[in-house]
Amino acid sequence: MRHLKKGRKFGRVKKGREALLRNLAFSLLRAGRITTTNAKAKELKPYVEKIINEAKSRNLTAERRLRASLPGKIVPKLMKEIAPKYSERKGGYTRIIKLGRRKSDAADMTILELV
Repeated sequence: MRHLKKGRKFGRVKKGREALLRNLAFSLLRAGRITTTNAKAKELKPYVEKIINEAKSRNLTAERRLRASLPGKIVPKLMKEIAPKYSERKGGYTRIIKLGRRKSDAADMTILELV
């Protein structure tokens, strides 16, 4: 039983999971919406919301922390376009829309999008 065990492993080692979340977050912030599995979307949602909260502070320290954890190409867009859009909002920057099952392996698919 997984009592008090937080997070999903996705059959990957820690660095692989971190890279997966980082790449999914980059794709979501760049495009505004992505289609992925339900488990990955549920794991990505708090990760992206923490990133947006960090960007909302709009100071140099926050920018440096974001550059350390995300590819550098997305940080200027995050600081100048995405974070100001959510300046009045306290949370809930993403939405999960369920699509149904994928035909090949019957995985539950969802759309994760920025609100």
